[in-house]
Amino acid sequence: MAQALVRYLAALRVDDDAGETPLFAGVWAIFGHGNVAGIGEALFAHRDVLPTYRAHNEQAMAHAAIAFAKAQMRRRMMACTTSIGPGATNLVTAAALAHANRLPVLFLPGDIFVSRAPDPVLQQIEDFQDGTVSANDCFKPVSRYFDRIVHPAQLLTALPRAVRVLTDPAACGPVTLALPQDVQAMAYDYPADFFEPPPVRFDAAPPVASQVDAAVEAGHRRRRSADRVGAAVAVVCAHCCRDQGVLARARSLPAASQRAGRQAVHDVQVPHDGRRRRGPESDPHGSQRAGWAGLQDQE
Repeated sequence: MAQALVRYLAALRVDDDAGETPLFAGVWAIFGHGNVAGIGEALFAHRDVLPTYRAHNEQAMAHAAIAFAKAQMRRRMMACTTSIGPGATNLVTAAALAHANRLPVLFLPGDIFVSRAPDPVLQQIEDFQDGTVSANDCFKPVSRYFDRIVHPAQLLTALPRAVRVLTDPAACGPVTLALPQDVQAMAYDYPADFFEPPPVRFDAAPPVASQVDAAVEAGHRRRRSADRVGAAVAVVCAHCCRDQGVLARARSLPAASQRAGRQAVHDVQVPHDGRRRRGPESDPHGSQRAGWAGLQDQE
């Protein structure tokens, strides 16, 4: 099963104007109990098409994967695999960050034995009232999609679902696929076309002209208004902030930016207020302009 999972991830491609590129740039890994014999062996066998990066801290490698996805404007991403127990729970903080900011990252933590032949295993969380609980259940509240693969055939539906969530503009966020140790090593006859997934395309619907005109009219009608270019907007697509700057210039609309959005509009001449954060220390003139725009007391 683990070999099929890695082969599927390596086959995923992004189709854009520059051609096809791999959707997953690599896998961050810290190997231990739960991910050595299965997914570890599979990653080694496919290291030429899906590189593995060895990390020393689970939370740090997850944050690195999230930063990569943000830098790539959510068009490419990375995966993270850890051992069962503390290795997996160290990813939860990063999962919450990715969940709140809608940034794609794939978590592949090791899990308990489905057969329960060795029970409890090393670093396993024991719940004497619920035999189905493992450390990976803490990922459920901070995952856009969670699944525990208890049979190799479940990959046929779990992986396409995971990719749909990771590439969805609205539902994007962390995906967790918990991988029980014995299931990772199970053999299964997957269909050949499963490893030929269609290329992923990020086709954003164009804005409705009437809605744009209505928004511009409202901006001119209300003196105390301004457009804000911030981190959340900057991540939506590669050109949205530039388009917003062009719109502001063409329609003579004021624009303000936060730290992440500031770098996205620096090459566009817009009626920019110059503010980076609240307060006059960044740009006194910008703060004055932000005051009439109603942004003086906003974060």
